[in-house]
Amino acid sequence: MPSTLQEQAAERLITAFDSRQPCAPVRDLIGPSDIAAAYDVQQLVTANRLAGGVSIIGRKIGLTSKAIQQQVGVDQPDFGFLFSDMGVVDGGSTPMETLLQPRVEAEIAFVLGSDLDGEITDDAVRAAIGHAVMSLEIVDSRVANWDIALADTVADNASSGTYVLGSRKLSLDEFEPRETLMEMRIDGDVVSTGNGAACLDDPLAAVAWLARTAQDFGEPLRAGQLVLSGALGPMVPVTAGNQVVATLTTTDGAPLGTVTTTFTGGNS
Repeated sequence: MPSTLQEQAAERLITAFDSRQPCAPVRDLIGPSDIAAAYDVQQLVTANRLAGGVSIIGRKIGLTSKAIQQQVGVDQPDFGFLFSDMGVVDGGSTPMETLLQPRVEAEIAFVLGSDLDGEITDDAVRAAIGHAVMSLEIVDSRVANWDIALADTVADNASSGTYVLGSRKLSLDEFEPRETLMEMRIDGDVVSTGNGAACLDDPLAAVAWLARTAQDFGEPLRAGQLVLSGALGPMVPVTAGNQVVATLTTTDGAPLGTVTTTFTGGNS
């Protein structure tokens, strides 16, 4: 049986994940803003996932929007792990039965071409990135009704769900992530717009923050890992039957990539 408060919090989230039934927040156990305790819980939840046979393929960065940081009452992002069973093929189906309370957001994803450790400078970040793609992150919460404080979302693997990567690979010689525009549509209607600067002022700055933080945790970013850098615009709830299409362009309208998924199953 769980003994520490962190173990009790982890057990609550694991049960919600396994049963597909949202749970109460965990801040009653670890406090609403104890980041260290929340990451302890996240590590326990991650260990449970790894014991179940999945592997870590990268990280996601959350809370990169200044507006959302102010709403939650923090001044820095958070991160979670990406597991080998999370990915959905571009243009394919995202099954609702694997999710609890999904919301979707569009962002730039980076795949590392080399390790990102040691001194994390701007040049080091650029040199380590192999390519970028347009992506959708389907965020999800094991906490009922998204009733989350900072500790709840950190403990819950930064509210991770699934993700979809676009097919067009971009080098940093081809575009500047900060100088991009995003548009996301659901069933043809524009539901979210934004730009690269909405993600911590620059998606590359978000990657740099993650690299330093991962190194502080003793788990530096490695070649081949995927990094979801953070939302370029507001996240939007989705239901079964919705088709989501997000596009990325330069500020003068040149296309950089598109990514698509359709939500299937569940109750439409």
